[in-house]
Amino acid sequence: MQQRARILIIEDEEDIANAVADRLRSEGHSVYLAFDGVSGVESFKAIKPDLVVLDLLLPGMSGHEVCKVIQTEQRTPVLMLTALDDETDVLVGLKLGADDYVTKPFSPRELAARVEAVLRRSTAQHDRRGMLECCDLEIDIDTRRVSRDGSEIHLTPTEFDLLLGLAKANGAVLTREDLLMSVWGYPDGSGARTVDSHIRSVRRKLGNHVIRTVHGVGYAIGDDRAA
Repeated sequence: MQQRARILIIEDEEDIANAVADRLRSEGHSVYLAFDGVSGVESFKAIKPDLVVLDLLLPGMSGHEVCKVIQTEQRTPVLMLTALDDETDVLVGLKLGADDYVTKPFSPRELAARVEAVLRRSTAQHDRRGMLECCDLEIDIDTRRVSRDGSEIHLTPTEFDLLLGLAKANGAVLTREDLLMSVWGYPDGSGARTVDSHIRSVRRKLGNHVIRTVHGVGYAIGDDRAA
């Protein structure tokens, strides 16, 4: 069973915040609420939660700004909530360090499942297997760090697991369903956009040459000449 966690929900729609909080509390988590960006940042600094559920559209201080502050303070898993079916907003959030996102409307049960998956990824312990060299990158599995020419490149836990899964496949093509199961822990076909968004975020950080698109199939490690 997943270890119980301290979870901060930053969401200005109180009905949504309370419904999500009730669901997460029913699973044993300690849940804290904030209803705007400024109080969300203050609560984050005071509580130091294990995970933040963060709405992007907040009064006073945007969710993107809040995410940036959170990741500056300490590396904390962030699950974004967005009513905007806009890939640009999602990519900005992922670039700032968010781990996953859920588009409104959603069920509290669905969000709780996503929370559990993010917590599993962020707390996963890996066997010591040394370094992997991939393209021009060095991937340290034990410390979960990625570097190029000695300079570390920050990846979120989800981005790291996505890159590691592709690197371990050693050039073999992985479908979106393969990646959803191995990285996110669920096979939901509607999650294909989640995979695509994270791939784009990884490419922004590491360069297009690291991940190759195999159109109609999925992704593989290596040069993407079609990107």
